[in-house]
Amino acid sequence: MIRLRGGVDDVSKTSLTGAATVILSGISLGLESAVYSALVIAAAVYGAFLLGGGVVLLSLFAIALAGTGLLTTVGVIVSMDTFGPVSDNAQGIAEMSGDIDGEGAAVLTRLDAVGNSTKAITKGIAIATAVLAATALFGAFRDSIIVATAEAGGTDALNTLQEQLQYYGILDVASPANLVGLIIGAAVVFLFSGLAINAVSRAAGAVIYEVRRQFREHPGIMEGTEKPEYGKVVDIVTRDSLRELVTPGLLAVLTPIAVGFGLGVGALGAYLAGTIATGVLMAVFLSNSGGAWDNAKKFIEDGNYGGKGSPAHEATVIGDTVGDPFKDTAGPAINPLIKVMNLVALLVAPAVVSLSIGAGANTGLRWTIAIVAVAIIVTSVVISKRRPIAVGDPEVAKV
Repeated sequence: MIRLRGGVDDVSKTSLTGAATVILSGISLGLESAVYSALVIAAAVYGAFLLGGGVVLLSLFAIALAGTGLLTTVGVIVSMDTFGPVSDNAQGIAEMSGDIDGEGAAVLTRLDAVGNSTKAITKGIAIATAVLAATALFGAFRDSIIVATAEAGGTDALNTLQEQLQYYGILDVASPANLVGLIIGAAVVFLFSGLAINAVSRAAGAVIYEVRRQFREHPGIMEGTEKPEYGKVVDIVTRDSLRELVTPGLLAVLTPIAVGFGLGVGALGAYLAGTIATGVLMAVFLSNSGGAWDNAKKFIEDGNYGGKGSPAHEATVIGDTVGDPFKDTAGPAINPLIKVMNLVALLVAPAVVSLSIGAGANTGLRWTIAIVAVAIIVTSVVISKRRPIAVGDPEVAKV
């Protein structure tokens, strides 16, 4: 989103020294652009807050209106987001057909590069709306805590002021429990991104082994006398994508439950703050790094630095391969991750309060819920990590 053209030029130049420098330049570009984008989003949130004149309810309403204002451009967002896949598929079909070359192929390549930029912009808008919506939901989260506290009989039975503050929607970062919740919220974004990228890696490995099998058993594919078995590849990708949804989904739903019931409602609020702060940075980093690697490849294919088939092109192809799960899987998935965890936290907050204070307080039940949630998350992650890297290869599966 920031310095996209200049950034792509820099990444393209590094292809002259190999794939490693392409990867490094793309990562540095993504990290830098995440800072600028986060500052812009933070300025929008704080500007909307200032319009409230210091009244919390009015300020949260202004922030919600800011998010609604972004969504009023939905027509432009959808058209820009649709342009990317259409131009990408058009370029891919033309390349596979072999019927389009010369100026026509060059035009399609440039359109594909523009499509990558438009997709990066729409992903940035999506994460901005997620942050604005999550910030506005903090108001509902705070209100639900206050109402539940009043229904439970107040906080008079609590011994310290630090324990009482969390039940009035005040987050004290000096509290060890809140600090732990903040760290867990930031860490979940990294774990979620790692699971998403690893899922793509496993599915891609399965496809590679299937393609190699077909080439080995059907040599006529390369000669044009036999057709590939497209259905098997589609089946692998579809089956693996559905199966790999389980662990990230459980992580998004059960982690707020574990933190809330285990560490308290204050830690749950800090957890959401950590998730939002880290999520916006990670989403922009992944999307912009992937887009830069993809466009650098297009830039080389346009005849620069040796063009197609050159060592520079091979380096950018590796960068583009790394960037695809960044910009098309992990980056966009953080947007629904933030929204789901905010909604889950909002729903469980009254139950956390009712089991923590008042006549209905039940520390044993609260810890039981937290331990069960943690056990499910850990089991799911362990099962996911024990799967073979390439699920389609029997020899690897045995190892």
